[in-house]
Amino acid sequence: MQSTPPNHFELFSIAEQFNLDLSTLESNYRKIQSAAHPDRFITATAAERLSAMHLATSANEAYSVLKSPVKRAKYMLEQHGINAIADTNTAMPMDFLMQQMEWRERIEDAKMARDIPELDNIADELATEAKALIGDLCELFDIKQDLAAATEITRKLIFIDKVCADIDQVIEQLDH
Repeated sequence: MQSTPPNHFELFSIAEQFNLDLSTLESNYRKIQSAAHPDRFITATAAERLSAMHLATSANEAYSVLKSPVKRAKYMLEQHGINAIADTNTAMPMDFLMQQMEWRERIEDAKMARDIPELDNIADELATEAKALIGDLCELFDIKQDLAAATEITRKLIFIDKVCADIDQVIEQLDH
């Protein structure tokens, strides 16, 4: 019987915290990828090749999650049984809802005006906001261990991440 795979932090032998040393994460990821590389298993048994493939796949998934602040926050909440984007978890502060509407209106206006510099300005504002939220998450996860507040901040970060992707898509459409 197969055992439960280690959590993403255990897989890379790093502390389970939001504020990660990304260079250590990358270094440990590369070590696993090297150790599990198919060339090392040419003469191995089928079971050993399959095990190495599973390890490489798990490492790819875990690395993708941990290197992204949004995915890392969602994952850390999930480790505590919290789904940040559950249908039952939709309340947002009124000021943030108003800010969302303002960003969306500005994006739509810039799209209609084909104003890529304005879209870049909005993306820069969102990046600044995201950086502040990431700082908040470091404190909420690693120091205060306030999962309720971390959930709210994570939901804001998820929204900002989506708006940034939408801006990139609009710019791409306008460029063509």
